Amino acid sequence: MTRIAAFPDDAEAHAPVIVELVACPAPVIPAEGTALAEVPFSQHAWLPGEIDTLRHLFAGDATIPDIAAATRRSIWAVRERLAVLGLRRASSRPWGEMEDDELVRRYGQDATADIASDFGRSCGAVYARAGSLGLTESHPPPWTPWEDAQLRTGYLAGVALVAIGEIIGRSTGAVSARAGALGCKHPARSAPWPSDELAHAVTLIVAGHRYEAVRGMLTAEGYAERSLSAIKQLAGRLGIGRGWGRNWTREEDDLLREAYRDAASLPAVAARLGRPPGSVRWRAGHLGLRGTHAKADGFRAGPVWTKTDIATLRALYGTMPMDALAHRMGRTRAALFTRANLLGLVHGYHRAFTPDERAAVRIAHANGIALADLATALGRKAATLSKYTGSHGLSFGRRERLVPPPTLATILALGASGDQDPGS
Repeated sequence: MTRIAAFPDDAEAHAPVIVELVACPAPVIPAEGTALAEVPFSQHAWLPGEIDTLRHLFAGDATIPDIAAATRRSIWAVRERLAVLGLRRASSRPWGEMEDDELVRRYGQDATADIASDFGRSCGAVYARAGSLGLTESHPPPWTPWEDAQLRTGYLAGVALVAIGEIIGRSTGAVSARAGALGCKHPARSAPWPSDELAHAVTLIVAGHRYEAVRGMLTAEGYAERSLSAIKQLAGRLGIGRGWGRNWTREEDDLLREAYRDAASLPAVAARLGRPPGSVRWRAGHLGLRGTHAKADGFRAGPVWTKTDIATLRALYGTMPMDALAHRMGRTRAALFTRANLLGLVHGYHRAFTPDERAAVRIAHANGIALADLATALGRKAATLSKYTGSHGLSFGRRERLVPPPTLATILALGASGDQDPGS
């Protein structure tokens, strides 16, 4: 029975607010003295306590080897159980104290991709760690039986998704996803295809018209307005989808051959044909045009790599910052990374610490200088410096920033001439 919230009498009557569509069904509780069903024995079965331990450690962002050691199972067994439970793996190696401090300082200020790149981790690991540190909103709570009951009843009664979401306090997307998981189908779906409309739609699709054009033609001729996804689903269900796209005509093939003879660029040809670049490349390979272009490297957005460029990349890759190398060679960082990967070059990631820098690290640690100020003085990223100090057993913790920030010379001036660096 639908329950409606009551309002006091006002000068203007308020519309009733529905707060419940159906009472929540009472949970089934076994009667006292009833024997519980036996669990079938399996040598590798996970006990409820083990699963609770797994969930607890996973929520704390523990690594898979740590979880395996705690549960006395193999790494592969832990991975398999995580997949069965639908848990996404976050971090593959432990987070250090300096990384946590840096994440707290930068999360929400810098792009997550930049933070992940500096840490040498995936974006998913950064998001998961931020969640465990309370830096982001938590995941929505599990669905309760009462919410499932409201959803099922609302779907059967044809209540709008927005209204169902307002009743149970969840977004429309969450309601739709949960309904799909429960196998509920809303009666307000698109009307079935009449035979005449279906035949006409098939004729238009087979004729090579775009899906958006087919949708517009059907609406203009007085048929029910269909969504673009409905047209695509119909074509896929009947096996008449375009696949790679509409069929290539003889005129388009002639134009593509002419473009290869005249060394035309790919974006211009793709725009003129109204096709994506991938489709043009595929058709060129189908016609045997690969290797016949005037440009040795075919269609390129950037300059062709010469032997001199490759020699320069081999000599300088890993010896200077990528921004400086990209500016020197007149290319993007992505282009340098891609070419270096093809050549099998190893970056080394960070330049070696000089004796002055190693001494500055020890002096800064002893004199209470913040890690961020030290990174600015050395011209390095804080995440890089955090890993270096952690590997040498130096913990900076949270320290107050200095204004103005110190320089390398001022830090070295604080130390004695006979001090030893942390790497010695």
